[in-house]
Amino acid sequence: MSQVDDALKIIQQGSEEILLLDELRDKLKQGKPLRIKAGFDPTAADLHLGHAVLINKLKHFQDLGHEILYLIGDFTAMIGDPTGKSATRPPLTPEAIKANAISFKEQVFKILDPEKTQVLFNSAWMGKMTSADLIQLAARYNVARMMERDDFNKRYTSGQSIAIHEFLYPLLQGYDSVEIRADVELGGTDQKFNLLVGRELQKQVGQVPQVIQTMPLLEGTDGIQKMSKSLNNYIGICEPVDEMFGKIMSISDDLMWRYFELLSFKTEAQVKALKSEVRQGKNPRDVKFLLGEEIVERFHSRSDAVRATENFIKRFRGGELPDDMPEVDVSAADGSAMVGQILKSAGLTKSISESTRMIRQGAVKIDQQKIEDPKLLFTVGTTHVFQVGKRKFARITII
Repeated sequence: MSQVDDALKIIQQGSEEILLLDELRDKLKQGKPLRIKAGFDPTAADLHLGHAVLINKLKHFQDLGHEILYLIGDFTAMIGDPTGKSATRPPLTPEAIKANAISFKEQVFKILDPEKTQVLFNSAWMGKMTSADLIQLAARYNVARMMERDDFNKRYTSGQSIAIHEFLYPLLQGYDSVEIRADVELGGTDQKFNLLVGRELQKQVGQVPQVIQTMPLLEGTDGIQKMSKSLNNYIGICEPVDEMFGKIMSISDDLMWRYFELLSFKTEAQVKALKSEVRQGKNPRDVKFLLGEEIVERFHSRSDAVRATENFIKRFRGGELPDDMPEVDVSAADGSAMVGQILKSAGLTKSISESTRMIRQGAVKIDQQKIEDPKLLFTVGTTHVFQVGKRKFARITII
């Protein structure tokens, strides 16, 4: 197997699609570092493991000696990416974008080598565009092509609003590729249309068009929806050690293999060997420990990973309570408070209805005893340990 074939095997691992594979092979055969682009709009303060799928692939390219262009879309974030949206998304304030962009820049170096990564902000060139420049860019793509986007088409046919500025987003993302002369652009499967726009714009100005590589969208801890902070099914890369480890341990045994495929740096042969051990009787939980330790070590440290495993075993096998649980005072209006309101006030649930649902599912314990009555009252002056699910604890005093 040639050096190019070896590189392609690493590059293709875990990816969804490469357009076009022959073009990528030709680029690699030239033997010079390629310019690998991936863009992230700073629409939230933190990166999560869903983002890490893409950044891990950047790391693969980086380890192969290629030039990584980590693009922070501080300008495009003011428009808002319409991908997958059923309604126009309200834009963020410049202040929020700036704060999030700084956070993104710091967090990405938990995976990438800062010495070998170019961090770019697309405001550097888009902020200089005049209205005439923008009109000229808009003239290079027609509405019929834009309406081929699945989300635009669905919104149009269902009579939902599409703002004109949303058409600009894929054009601006594509223009980023022109500006930085990208050889390869990475994106999630939901970004394919935008990536193709970049390829088309490069052709129009006489550049060699970028190869497109799409990565699968990582399911969140619910195992169903795409990982998202708004759906509360995410694992943040800056979360506390025990919280991160506990969330990983909470995923299903089937989903565990998806996480290994998209997040682990273990080889295919190593993962295949682990699957074989499980088929032969090894407890999947013990394999999940390996996954949890690897991810915690990547974003924290090896000692944190070992400690997280020990804490998990003590807490959930031995029934021990965490030493560092928060202590919370909850006010009672009439001398007592109902359990649902207590859980909400302490931040263990988001609402009283969620408290009720968790109680009925058997997911709530008081002083390590499961409760079944959502109308249970606690009087002023009492203190109890409240637990929701496997990871949320608080020592609550009713005042």
